[in-house]
Amino acid sequence: MRIEGIPASAGYAEGLLFDLDRPLAVYEGKTSAAEEKAALKAAIDKAVGRLTSLVETADGDAAGILEFQIAMLEDDALSGPAFGSIGLGQPADTAWRQALDVEIAGYEASDQDYFRARAADLRDIRDQVLWALSEHGEAAAPAGAILYGEDIAPTRFLETDWSSGGGIALKAGSTASHVAMLARSRGVPMVVGLGTPADKPAGVALLDAEHGGIVLSPSPAEVEAFRRSSSAFAARRGKAQTFLAQPAATKAGTAVRVQVNIADPSDVDGIDIATCDGVGLMRTEFLFGKSLPDEETQYRAYRKVLEWAGDKPVTIRTVDAGGDKPVPGFTVEETNPFLGLRGIRVSLARLDIFRMQIRALLRAAVHGNLKVMFPMIATAEEYAQAAALFAEEQTAFAARGVAHKLPPLGIMVEVPSVAIAPEAFAKVAFFSIGSNDLTQYVMAAARDNASVAHLNSVRHPAVLRLIASVAAFGREKGIPVSLCGDAGGDPATIPLLLEAGLRDLSVAPAQLAMAKAAIADVSV
Repeated sequence: MRIEGIPASAGYAEGLLFDLDRPLAVYEGKTSAAEEKAALKAAIDKAVGRLTSLVETADGDAAGILEFQIAMLEDDALSGPAFGSIGLGQPADTAWRQALDVEIAGYEASDQDYFRARAADLRDIRDQVLWALSEHGEAAAPAGAILYGEDIAPTRFLETDWSSGGGIALKAGSTASHVAMLARSRGVPMVVGLGTPADKPAGVALLDAEHGGIVLSPSPAEVEAFRRSSSAFAARRGKAQTFLAQPAATKAGTAVRVQVNIADPSDVDGIDIATCDGVGLMRTEFLFGKSLPDEETQYRAYRKVLEWAGDKPVTIRTVDAGGDKPVPGFTVEETNPFLGLRGIRVSLARLDIFRMQIRALLRAAVHGNLKVMFPMIATAEEYAQAAALFAEEQTAFAARGVAHKLPPLGIMVEVPSVAIAPEAFAKVAFFSIGSNDLTQYVMAAARDNASVAHLNSVRHPAVLRLIASVAAFGREKGIPVSLCGDAGGDPATIPLLLEAGLRDLSVAPAQLAMAKAAIADVSV
C-alpha cells in the first residue's frame, strides 16, 4: 500500500519502521516529595547535559535550536509549576508531564507559526526529561530504520546515526520545520504530511522522498520498482558530482552563479570555495543564541568567512530575529510575530544592538568582498534608516582612525510590498529574493503548517510572476538580483526560476552539485 505525502528532503530509504510515538518507559515513584523533587531536578540536569553535548558537535542551525532548548530548561518559570505540584503530592513524572502539557496545549491551539514552533520545542523538552526520569532511557532506532510517527524532535534527529542509511516518514510535520532543514543539509530522505493510516504499520517500508510517499508491506514487484528508482536517483546524484567543480551554465551556455547559504562560520570548513561562487546568504542569528554577542565576537565570525571566500562575495544578512526565531533579551513575544516586530523592524527598534552589529560588519569588510543585506524590508524608509546608521558608524570610525570599509547594502525581497513595487528601491545595491517568506506571505499559507503545505509553493504562478517582475526590474536598472531561499536548491524548481529571469541562486552546501546539474539540463 502506497501512502502519498510531501517530499521534504529528497532521497530513498528501505528499512524497518521505527515507531517514534511508542510509549515512554514507566517511572518508578519515590517515597517522599523531597526525593521526587530531587529526581526531577536530576532529570532536568541530565537533559541539559545531553543537549550541551550535542551543541558541541552541532553546526549553526542545529546549535541554535539546541541552545534555545537549554535556555528553556534552565528557566525556572517552566519547571516551577511541576515542583509545586510535587509539593502537593504528585510524582515527578506526572507533575512534569502535566505542567508541560498545559504549556504545549496553549501553543498548539494558536494559529501563529511562532507559537506552534515553540510547542514542538516544548514537546521535545517534555519527553527528554521523562526519558531521563526513566531508568531505561530512550530506545534507540536500529541502523538504517525509517523513523515513523506524528513528528520528530530535533534532538532525536541529531542523535541518530544516519551513516547506515534510513529516513524519516511523518504523519504530520512540515517541509519548513527545523528537522526538515537539518535533513536537507545532511541528505537524509524525509517525507511529511502522510496522514494517519487505518492500521498501525510495521515491518519493512519503502520511503520515496523524491516524489513524496511511502510503501507499506511492499510486494516483491514494488520492492523491485523501488530499487530501480533508488538506483536511478543515486546515479543522477553521482553524475551531478561531475558538475561540482565546474562553473554552472545552461545547455545554451548561459552562465548562472551558484552560491551557498551558511548559518555558522564553521560551515565553510567543509566547503571547497572553488565549487561555488561565494556566499549568497550568511545568517547571523546563530550568534544570537543564549546571550547577545559583543562586537568582537561578531567581527571574528564575519572575518573568518570573508577570508575563506577570498575575492568571492560574501553576503551577510543582518540579524533576522523574530517570527519563528525568538532571541532572549532582543525579540518580544507577540500574538502574530510573522507580521510583527521581526527582521529589520526589531533591529531599528533596538539601535544599541544593531549599531554593534554594524560596527562589526564595517571592521570585517576590509578582509574580503563583503555585501550586507537587510531582512524583512517593507518600505524604502526602513532601508534609508538602516543605511544611514551604516554611514554614521563609518564616520565615527574614520574620525577615530579605525580600519573599516563600507560594503554594498542591499535588501531581502520577501515582503510582497517590495516585490510588487520594486521601483521604490531603485537605489539599493542589490536584491536577494527570500523565496520561503515571499511564498508564505503571497499564498497566506504558513511554511511550517502541514495542513496548508500544498498551498505553500514557490511554483504557484503568483509567486513566479513576482519573482520574474523583480528580476526584470533588476535587469532594467542594473541592480543584481539573486535568490537565497530553499527553492534555489530544488532541481524541479530551478528551470522555472531561470525561466523567470534569475541567473544567481544560493543553495545549501549539500545541494550544490544537484543544483548545478539541474542548471546544465535547462535549455534557456
